Amino acid sequence: MSHLAPTQVEAQRDAAAAFAEAAAIMARLRAPDGCPWDRAQTLDSIKPHTLEETYEVFDAIDRRDWAGLQDELGDLLLQVLSYAQIAHDEGRFGIADVIRTLSAKLLRRHPHVFGDASADTPDDVITTWERVKQQERAAKPQPQAAGLLAGISSAMPAFTEARKLGKAAANIGFDWPNADGLFDKIAEEVQELRDEVDPAAPPDTARIEEEFGDLLFVMTNLARHLKVDPEQALRRANAKFRRRFSRMEAFAADTPLAEHTTAQMEDLWDRAKQEERA
Repeated sequence: MSHLAPTQVEAQRDAAAAFAEAAAIMARLRAPDGCPWDRAQTLDSIKPHTLEETYEVFDAIDRRDWAGLQDELGDLLLQVLSYAQIAHDEGRFGIADVIRTLSAKLLRRHPHVFGDASADTPDDVITTWERVKQQERAAKPQPQAAGLLAGISSAMPAFTEARKLGKAAANIGFDWPNADGLFDKIAEEVQELRDEVDPAAPPDTARIEEEFGDLLFVMTNLARHLKVDPEQALRRANAKFRRRFSRMEAFAADTPLAEHTTAQMEDLWDRAKQEERA
């Protein structure tokens, strides 16, 4: 850190001052004579806001809305300040503890920058990062649950958890050798799902959900092999559907889509697809 240029040092000082001001504002909002809404919040009550703000950050990035991204990152930082201030008020820890913990972790996990280790490629860095993580886990009291997957939290989006589980298993060789086998497995899971969807019998919702989950899990592993983020891929597919559906509505002019037949709407959809591709 001592090798920073003067302009970088000044930028850091500016950032530190701005951060300190934001932390002070949050402390004031939570003070006895502060904002009634902020004072009423708990760690649990603001969790939905954190998830919403995270997705708004993703949306701003997808739209390349840089002014919007700056604003949304501020909203996301507000969540961190809120959690830390609530924890401070409960006598647990404060924002300074959060930052110091993060700084210490960054120093430990980048020995190729702050130590004597070497890493020439991004893959080298990931290998080093994982090795240090394992050392950190070994130094902590072991939880009751043991095993290779015990360190993978389930407190994350399902796609992310599935990718991490698949990667952990792959690290010891329990994986499909390439994407080809996964395509075959997907076909197998699709058939198993079809078998559960029997129009002649009452639906077994639990079984259908289980088979559908198996299909999603295999598709997530295919995404890992193809180096595709399934969450990002689905978000882009959602955006594409929005664009094409909007064009359908434009093509329909003054007649609501609901008044069109299925065949007519399919024609409008094909027209929207052709226009986009052109």
